Amino acid sequence: MEMVNIKINGMPLSVPAGSTILEAARYAGINIPTLCWMKDLNEIGACRICVVEVVRAKTLVTACVYPVNEGMEIYTNSPRVMKARKMTLELMLSTHDKKCLSCVRSENCELQKLCRDYGVEDVDAFEGENPQSPLDETTLHMVRDNNKCILCRRCVAACEDQFVGVIGPNGRGFDTHIGCAFEKDLGDVACVSCGQCIVNCPTGALREKDQIDEVVAAIADPKKHVVVQTAPSVRAALGEEFGMPIGTNVEGKMVAALRRLGFDKVFDTDFGADMTIMEEAHEFIDRVQNGGVLPLITSCSPGWIKFCEFYYPELLPNLSSCKSPQQMQGALIKTWYAETHNIDPKDIVSVSVMPCTAKKFEISRDDENAAGVPDVDVVLTVRELARMIKRANIDLTMLPDEKFDPTMDVSTGAAVIFGATGGVMEAALRTAADTLTGKSLDSIDYEEVRGTDGIKEAVYNVAGMDVKVAVASGLSNANEILKKVKNGEADYHFIEIMCCPGGCVNGGGMPIQPSSVRNFVDIRKERAKVLYEEDKNLPLRKSHDNPVVKKCYAEYLGEPGSHKAHEILHTTYTPRPKMK
Repeated sequence: MEMVNIKINGMPLSVPAGSTILEAARYAGINIPTLCWMKDLNEIGACRICVVEVVRAKTLVTACVYPVNEGMEIYTNSPRVMKARKMTLELMLSTHDKKCLSCVRSENCELQKLCRDYGVEDVDAFEGENPQSPLDETTLHMVRDNNKCILCRRCVAACEDQFVGVIGPNGRGFDTHIGCAFEKDLGDVACVSCGQCIVNCPTGALREKDQIDEVVAAIADPKKHVVVQTAPSVRAALGEEFGMPIGTNVEGKMVAALRRLGFDKVFDTDFGADMTIMEEAHEFIDRVQNGGVLPLITSCSPGWIKFCEFYYPELLPNLSSCKSPQQMQGALIKTWYAETHNIDPKDIVSVSVMPCTAKKFEISRDDENAAGVPDVDVVLTVRELARMIKRANIDLTMLPDEKFDPTMDVSTGAAVIFGATGGVMEAALRTAADTLTGKSLDSIDYEEVRGTDGIKEAVYNVAGMDVKVAVASGLSNANEILKKVKNGEADYHFIEIMCCPGGCVNGGGMPIQPSSVRNFVDIRKERAKVLYEEDKNLPLRKSHDNPVVKKCYAEYLGEPGSHKAHEILHTTYTPRPKMK
């Protein structure tokens, strides 16, 4: 590797040729502040927070995009640099809504932290015109508040990286703002509700629609039976909101907290994931053996489903008709659970805690009401749950580990890995292989579909048949796979697609990590480790071995793919116009 010799703050340093000043500084243990920069996503040098002084250039340059060269001398903390950064922050504040105490991002705002770090005391240093923007609340999952936007364009880059690209900078100069084409509302364009713009935003300009008050009111209503379910990846991330390291499993403490919040029952969505595999594996086998539409494409990710309806409606027949684990669990809560416990489904409030903002949209879809009422009534993101716990003055870190409530408390390792890209594929293969061979196979770790790569392909010999599979996470990667399928360039049998890069562990409803962490720590990998470790240690690792799943079919549904199972656990899709 070719190296170049430079000096940073007077200290000699040898760094790889082609490094930016920002990267070189990290080799020296110096963290240059950034706002707009996101590694491999948004490298535009727009915010000017990362400026440094280069001696030979006799000017300030943006460290995030400026390459080093032999003999370069750089100062990252000279008086000139510090003054420039502080002035930039003061200029940002001149048009910023400074209601920090009531902002959802207070204490987790990158702008707020930098202002504190650089001693910005006069928040009105630059007085002048301050345009006011109306809130965009036209979607079911989020709120856009341009009054808190700093024009870093990280949301724009995230949306483009998802191949959706429905937002961008409108206007020029002082009138520049982030919006949709022709100033349309977000609800009137082909937004897929993934929330990647939210987790990449450094301020409170983007946030999920908060539904905590609805849940609190339901819990307080003595006429309501309030049930909550938690997705697999929630346990792998909730602890971050309480200062725990990334990759801490807080399943038991999470259950204890939910119980103390007053929920009548606390269930694990992993049970719904096991049910999904039973139906999806049966559907796959049926299509293979009876000439059904192939490749079969998974349907667990509502952001992906919405993307397919917008951008690839011709491939809707390829989608599995299975509801997502959230919706299957919700449907069974208001049918099987309600009937066996003699509860009117109308008196049940079904709440889910999800890593995903698109789940807020999913519950409003057609054919998601098996009992004649919505399968799920309210979706909370992981961030909302954390705020609800804090509002109740519950210290998650001090709680004992508790178990999920009976009825839907047994799940398998196949279910827990649903939260990571490749997990749904691996879980389905475990059940499909056993079913087709007629025996319980010992080799069940499908390593080729694991990991955070955007696209993974493999061929597995199952009962004498070569099954060609593909896994994609992130919609740009999904688009690459789908183009091949559409053009007849691929002969896959089974495809897993997850909307968010890395899967649900990187969902739009997960804890927001600052760019200083997201740029240099693979949070997807660290959170996924939790799920694979739990899978490895669970006594049951195949969905069809779950005794409660067997009981549900024996007592209520009959068998996978039965008429009753289709009525309760399956759904439909519809093409969507890209713009109204």
